[in-house]
Amino acid sequence: MTDKITVGGVAVDTRHWIGGERVASPDTFTDISPIDGSTIGEISRATPAEAAAAIAAAKAAFPAWAATSRAERARLLHAIADGVEKRLEELAIVETTDNGALLRSHRRGVMPRVAHNFRFFADWLLKLDHEDFETRGHGNHVSWDPAGPSVLITPWNAPLLLATWKVAPALAAGNTVVLKPAEWSPLTASLLADIAAEAGLPAGVLNLVQGYGSEIGDALTSHPDVRRISFTGSVPTARRIAASAAANLTPLSLELGGKSPLLVFADADLDLAVDLAVEQYDNAGQVCLAATRFLVEESVAEEFTRRFVEKAGQLTQGDPRDEATDVGPNIHPRQLEKIDGFVQRAVAAGARALVGGHRKDGQYYAPTLLTDVAQDSEIVQEEVFGPVLTLQTFATEDEAVRLANDTRFGLAATVATGDPERARRVTARLVAGTVWVNCFFVRDLRAPFGGSRLSGVGREGGSWSFDFYCDLKNTVTAPNGWSNHG
Repeated sequence: MTDKITVGGVAVDTRHWIGGERVASPDTFTDISPIDGSTIGEISRATPAEAAAAIAAAKAAFPAWAATSRAERARLLHAIADGVEKRLEELAIVETTDNGALLRSHRRGVMPRVAHNFRFFADWLLKLDHEDFETRGHGNHVSWDPAGPSVLITPWNAPLLLATWKVAPALAAGNTVVLKPAEWSPLTASLLADIAAEAGLPAGVLNLVQGYGSEIGDALTSHPDVRRISFTGSVPTARRIAASAAANLTPLSLELGGKSPLLVFADADLDLAVDLAVEQYDNAGQVCLAATRFLVEESVAEEFTRRFVEKAGQLTQGDPRDEATDVGPNIHPRQLEKIDGFVQRAVAAGARALVGGHRKDGQYYAPTLLTDVAQDSEIVQEEVFGPVLTLQTFATEDEAVRLANDTRFGLAATVATGDPERARRVTARLVAGTVWVNCFFVRDLRAPFGGSRLSGVGREGGSWSFDFYCDLKNTVTAPNGWSNHG
């Protein structure tokens, strides 16, 4: 195995990053590009020994990093952001090759947001505060103490964006990190380790192990020295992580699946509603927040459907490196099989494909819209995580809300309406961590993010991230004690 591979002209190290050094494993796994199924390279495949070494490195580095001033931690996070911006084009090329998302999106939105993740939490750290208060003359002072080594397990659909959504606040909080990226898209995490080292982040503060969760997951999540675990991924994997962490009562943050609705009322701007609906094919449908269930008021359903079919037919599917492409490939042959299985079972049960409903060449699945689906059917109830949407109708506002809430999930919801009062009524009744009204995917790091029901546990973003990654402490001082806690 070679230590480095070249991806789109960019050198990427295939080894782990542990304690400030590159570490190879005796075995590897093959990383393939969803664009054409070609082999990108052989990547070091961690064993429990490498997982333990990464945790040991994070533990050794923790006391000094926790004692580092807020100002210095913030400075280093900004330096990492500078490094991301300096290598933005390289990161975009590598990630598109690795996970198949649109290159134009990586250039214009995703990688700039990666840098913003570091800058935001660096700046938030410097203003993190709680007003002191008195209790019968006693002073109360709230502080956020670094919790310890944190294991961060990230998904393949937005690899670097979602990794840094966790890495940045964990580091800002004073924790050390062991990052385990998804094996289907590991490459930009390796580049992040290089960028962090070049920025001057001390050895052991950020560690990277690559491999299969089935082989090293338990070694990472059951370790007694790990004090926080943050995971984005599937519900079954989250259950295994929670069981593994239970013995040590390690706090968890879990952002899981979704089966989010788009509610279109008759008073909505239909052009806007259709634009929002077609946007759900973004990233080939591999977006946890996607509104995959269209719920449309009966009186406008026919017109909405006509406009949607017309607009969806204008999408260009193909090589994500082409500026003209709107929909790229799905991540892996196994995922493509899963997507097609959902569609074929739905059609066999009576669903009709108004758009798509079939595979294309390679790892591409045609953007699909299914109708004539029952509320209790698999295609309505289970997350597909591909470019597959369903359409149902409703007669009343109460029915719309009932259908929207009638799944095991509660990650997000989107509402299209021209009536502000209806918007307030409906959003108050929806079970969701995020609700968008007449818009979609507007995300602010100051806002809490997470899901209800099986869509997750906990919230991150703004102070909520620090609440999770820190141990909150309240110091109570007697009236004749010190008044300034520093």
